[in-house]
Amino acid sequence: MTNQDTETSRRGHHEERPTYYRFHNGEKAPLPFPASEYADRLDGLRRAMAAAGVDVAVLTSMHNVAYYSGFLYCSFGRPYACIVTDEDCITVSAGIDAGQPWRRSIGDNITYTDWGRDNFWRAVHHVVGSHRTVGIEEDHLTLAQRGRLVAFLDPARTVDLSEATMRQRMRKSPAEIALIRAGAAVADIGGHAIRDAIRPGVREIDVAMAGRDAMETEIAARFPDAEYRDTWVWFQSGINTDGAHNPVTARELRRGDILSLNTFPMISGYYTALERTLFLGECDDASLRIWEANVATHEYGISLLRPGASCAEVTQKLNDFLAERDLLKYRTFGYGHSFGILSHYYGRESGLELREDIETVLEPGMVISMEPMLTIPEGEPGAGGYREHDILVITEEGAEDITGFPYGPEHNIV
Repeated sequence: MTNQDTETSRRGHHEERPTYYRFHNGEKAPLPFPASEYADRLDGLRRAMAAAGVDVAVLTSMHNVAYYSGFLYCSFGRPYACIVTDEDCITVSAGIDAGQPWRRSIGDNITYTDWGRDNFWRAVHHVVGSHRTVGIEEDHLTLAQRGRLVAFLDPARTVDLSEATMRQRMRKSPAEIALIRAGAAVADIGGHAIRDAIRPGVREIDVAMAGRDAMETEIAARFPDAEYRDTWVWFQSGINTDGAHNPVTARELRRGDILSLNTFPMISGYYTALERTLFLGECDDASLRIWEANVATHEYGISLLRPGASCAEVTQKLNDFLAERDLLKYRTFGYGHSFGILSHYYGRESGLELREDIETVLEPGMVISMEPMLTIPEGEPGAGGYREHDILVITEEGAEDITGFPYGPEHNIV
């Protein structure tokens, strides 16, 4: 359908409006990675599909659609998909996005319209057909959408591909590592902007905006052909430091406050992070003892991240380290996690987390954080949340720490 045909259909009677169409508007835009990178990813997926007896994959999550096609969608209540066959990679997107999904994806794109409910599934059926073995993401497809998939595609059977795709995403290519390395450098820049903005009477939100603005400016300079979205900062103070994911508030900083600096540059869907404990003006003895203990845990943890070590093994050693100091009771979550296409609202490579129940063995090409945190409740000496966070690339020989911002009392009493 041409652009003119599309416009005519939209102005006509309801029955003349298209259910789906192709709106390939403009030229293909530069993607975060070269075409060969996406070809390698799709080859890996097709091998997994063949091993599982899958005819066609219908991927619906933001992270997998972006990983295999290059297109990072904005759902806003609408479904999206990346359909992978033996030969094709086709994104299915909503009309509200016009030609952007085609420009920002490696393959074909079909636009579905709002004129009829479930036009998305009619477009998917146009590509997939009926009575086939369909690969899906069971950890993302809701019960309601799975019901629609069954109703429209009538598959011979469905196969969960979420584990296979996650395992593929856990091992980063050199191009991915280069992008993550750039993200870590941007996070450091945000950290320095935040440190410079800290002073008594300034609000958390003001400090956070300084860090975010510095990072977005740097991302645009480093990646002039990219789309810019989702970069954020969590800057917390006082009791607001007790949780790692506490939102920013308008609380004003006071001398003696414990502070938590958390910068999160987002580059083409890829997440990186810098997290540091700071104190404003002074740090009391009780707080200093906890802070130094957490720094020691952080440094010990970094020394454990080596190829051949399992996530559970690293976790147990860190648990023992804290237990010897009677601090394990203050740990509230795992010691680190994988990096890649993820953010605070999509993606999670749960098979690569430093937790007791994860037996994954570290391999060269994996990227993982070391981020121990101790939370001391209000009313106890040293109350607050203490967290340091570095990003490490697992290499053949060991691990490379790509975070540069300094940590510890020598550097971060502001």
